[in-house]
Amino acid sequence: MTFQYQRLAEQLAHKIYQHELQPQHKLSSLREFARQQKVSLSTAQQCYELLEARGLIYVKAKSGYFVSSRQYQSPIPDSPQFESMARQVSNLDLQNQIQTASIQSHLTPLGAIQLSPHLIPVDGLRRSLQRALKHCQPEDFLYCNKQGHEQLRQALSDHWREDGVYIAADDIFISNGCLPAISLLIQQMSKEGDSIMIPTPTFNGQLQLLAGLKRKIIEIPADHRGIDLERLEFFMQQGSAKLCLLTANFQNPLGYCLSNQQKQRIAELAEQYQCFILEDDIYAECSYQKERPLPIRHWDRKGYVILCGSVSKSLSSAYRVGWFCLGQQLEHLRPQFLANNIGVNTPLQLGLADFIYSRAYREHLDQLRPKLMQQVEQYRACILETFQGIPIALSQSLGGYALWMQLPTTITGLELYYLAQSKGINIVPGEVFGEDQRYQHYLRLNAGHAFTEEIRQAIQQLADWVRQSLEPALS
Repeated sequence: MTFQYQRLAEQLAHKIYQHELQPQHKLSSLREFARQQKVSLSTAQQCYELLEARGLIYVKAKSGYFVSSRQYQSPIPDSPQFESMARQVSNLDLQNQIQTASIQSHLTPLGAIQLSPHLIPVDGLRRSLQRALKHCQPEDFLYCNKQGHEQLRQALSDHWREDGVYIAADDIFISNGCLPAISLLIQQMSKEGDSIMIPTPTFNGQLQLLAGLKRKIIEIPADHRGIDLERLEFFMQQGSAKLCLLTANFQNPLGYCLSNQQKQRIAELAEQYQCFILEDDIYAECSYQKERPLPIRHWDRKGYVILCGSVSKSLSSAYRVGWFCLGQQLEHLRPQFLANNIGVNTPLQLGLADFIYSRAYREHLDQLRPKLMQQVEQYRACILETFQGIPIALSQSLGGYALWMQLPTTITGLELYYLAQSKGINIVPGEVFGEDQRYQHYLRLNAGHAFTEEIRQAIQQLADWVRQSLEPALS
């Protein structure tokens, strides 16, 4: 359970992290803050005390509360400009190698984007699974409905409705994760050799998937502000591709969250040019704020946006439960989706439905948000401290736990990746997030695991190696 003072502290911390409240900014007095927020003086005091304990604010005798100075600052990574064209994914072997390495448990886990076990509500999940098994019906032990169990589909529909996302249970298909859902959609909606628009840099697993399906890609430039919508519209208008795969909320690796205006514009473009949007919304529930950002699907009026997601980033990567949501434009393909969708373990579906209906999932998300925000900030602070004096840039997201780092131009992410592997550390080099090696001086780090001494030492080792490589230039 998240208390009111914690939610208020989360909101103020968010403003501090996003530089809306600058260092030395004087905060409202306790009485004024309590009046503004319509809470008791005790709640206001607990809020300020929590922020003070986290080192985000400090109290000056007879003067009030002020925002603390943050010792280390960083610019946001650049995003190289490039020409867009239909092409094959050229680095599939490297993609496969890095994907295999990213989940090796003996390496320090700075590679694959996944939550630490300490952030997973194991006891609550166990209770939900036990209750689900206790109340199973005889038919639940037969072959399951290939669209997914009705209880889970209805649970998801009701859960999303609380956040302003309205999708009927009959439009939801349960899958074995988000990428399998995307794979099924692409295979049913396109053929080998077709082009798929995709903003880059993007999640390397999506590029690996498209290469395996023998689809070409048309890269659309993206940066920390979002997607180049003019370029996106140009290729929609040209008819070069009838599918676009993108993430609007806390994209991996950049971390951007598109504005409502940008999302609405994408939905309008999809309708205008009859171009389908496969919206990978897997990080939406990892926001640092209480409100879940709306998906592009919210503005879809004609059924051209297909929402995809899973609980692998917000709950557990071991729970291979995902979904995709059809619109009216794809209703004619329902038989094909049913025929080709792989059924998901029924007890697991029922356990997740119970976890949602018992409010345990909602409570988990309320607790996860402030923990994630604090943990990611610990990673950022450590990186900026250990790399002090080295010209780097580091992403600053509003949610999620991927960190995108720009290295000096004499250092490549791939050489750092191989060195890290030899030291027992896993990272993901920028080369696999797009084509033409344009992201060779970047890397992505996972901040989903608890910030431990092992993590701190691993980051220190990376910084020491980069510093040694730059010593002639820095001296």
